[in-house]
Amino acid sequence: MLTIEWSLASGWEKPCIKPLENLSLHPGSSSLHYAVEPSLGVKKPTKALLYVIMSPVGPYFASGSFNPISLWADPKYVRAWKGGTGDCKLGGNYGSSIYAQQEALELGCQQVLWLYGEDHQITEVGTMNLFLYWINEDGESELATPPLDGIILPGVTRQSILDLARNWGEFKVSERYITMSDLTAALEENRVKEMFGAGTACVVCPISKILYKGKHLHIPTMENGPQLTTRFLNKLSDIQYGREDSDWTVLVS
Repeated sequence: MLTIEWSLASGWEKPCIKPLENLSLHPGSSSLHYAVEPSLGVKKPTKALLYVIMSPVGPYFASGSFNPISLWADPKYVRAWKGGTGDCKLGGNYGSSIYAQQEALELGCQQVLWLYGEDHQITEVGTMNLFLYWINEDGESELATPPLDGIILPGVTRQSILDLARNWGEFKVSERYITMSDLTAALEENRVKEMFGAGTACVVCPISKILYKGKHLHIPTMENGPQLTTRFLNKLSDIQYGREDSDWTVLVS
């Protein structure tokens, strides 16, 4: 495992890679309630520990590594809001989502498609960023993802996909708002090609169904290959595993 200690006085210490071991914490550590230092009460932390468990893992979803997932979209639950912490990698963002996730499972869906606002903007999928590959309203082939407006996590995989797509230059790439009305209209007009989630754990995950207002919306991701989703998965995996040279990777040893 990799560990890096931080303190307000000296900043980040030297990284250390060592065998996997248990963490030793003071019983008053505020990580058990607020942060990572021996302290009771709420205040700005002066110490922190960053640790990464470095180990191969199995598929993120029980259905398999690249099987399509189904989503439940209901505006009664909100993942994030303007002025909140939805654009930050914080445990609190995940804890509050478990209740909605359980309801999604009870309805036969694997993840929650988080909506926002009166117009039911599509934001994120569970803990993943969302991408839609479609023919937009102007008849253009477009890869679209919600913009970083304060409620969207600026994921590394999200940015990697945007950078790759823009470098390919084969279709329009946009960071734009997409509502459920936009999606349902595009489905009715057969303009949707693929939809997928993107994140560190799964890389990319195809989406095949959305339960919205009691109706199952079929997303034709798998019928279309999924050519683009698979292309992103292969490209990013090749870079991550060193099968392809990239400026994004650094040889450690």
